[in-house]
Amino acid sequence: MAFTLTSSAFEDGGMIPREFTCDGEDLAPPLAWSDAPEGTRSFALVLEDPDAARGAFTHWMLYDIPATTTVLWEQACAKALCNGFGQADYGGPCPPLDEGPHRYVFTLHALDVPTLDLYNGTRQAFECSLHAHALATAHLMGHYERRS
Repeated sequence: MAFTLTSSAFEDGGMIPREFTCDGEDLAPPLAWSDAPEGTRSFALVLEDPDAARGAFTHWMLYDIPATTTVLWEQACAKALCNGFGQADYGGPCPPLDEGPHRYVFTLHALDVPTLDLYNGTRQAFECSLHAHALATAHLMGHYERRS
């Protein structure tokens, strides 16, 4: 079986509901995963908008999600790094008005360590740790568009 990431709020490739965006309550959507590879000791999650004008914009970065976790709503028992908004929290989709739909890609990493040692807490340290410890990744993509 394949390592999969899903949400009860939207289907892969579908529209992300307003409540999970800057136009709504800016809540993190519920996420669930299954069939993590053997040897998984923790998870890390990244949410990015690859369609942002200045390159990929990071909306959420979580790590040290316990290996026993299969459902995530908000941060739960995870640690967070600062997103592109400068907050160690979820920042929902918020593309510029009338720019068309943007893609929002949730990437879940199954890791072979129970905790990431992020010596300086930077995105670079996070990426290096993910590269060194990822057993598998699962993706979920949604769209969101703002209109005036």
